Amino acid sequence: MNEYEFHSVEETQQFAEGFAQQLLLGSVVGLIGNLGTGKTTFTQGFAKGLGIDDHVISPTFKLVSEYDGVDSSLYHIDCYRLDHPDEFLNIGGEHFLNPIEGITLIEWADRIEPLWSDDWIFLHFDRIESKPDTRTLKISGIEL
Repeated sequence: MNEYEFHSVEETQQFAEGFAQQLLLGSVVGLIGNLGTGKTTFTQGFAKGLGIDDHVISPTFKLVSEYDGVDSSLYHIDCYRLDHPDEFLNIGGEHFLNPIEGITLIEWADRIEPLWSDDWIFLHFDRIESKPDTRTLKISGIEL
């Protein structure tokens, strides 16, 4: 497991931009962490790394946002409002679990844990209480 510490939004986004460029099409990345820990900030940098110029926001109310990049698509999913993994499947979520021509990022992936696959990458976000602008990121499922 790799662990990183970021001291600003810009640091988080720069890291995410480079991280995006290392992933293969078809990757699924679970983003896990409480509110305000940097999941959407990370996704904004990640999108930039895929050549996406659109303004990326959390899809909390619409659940799924799709963005077209230079050579791939980004499927940004927010499971915060889901009470059960079946709700994810009811919205056609299985399509996003095998993204042939893109990469899927799932915020609040812990809400659909029964659907996890062994080949997923997981990013665990956390805050450091004594440093309000600092976040930690732990990555598992991939060697960097």
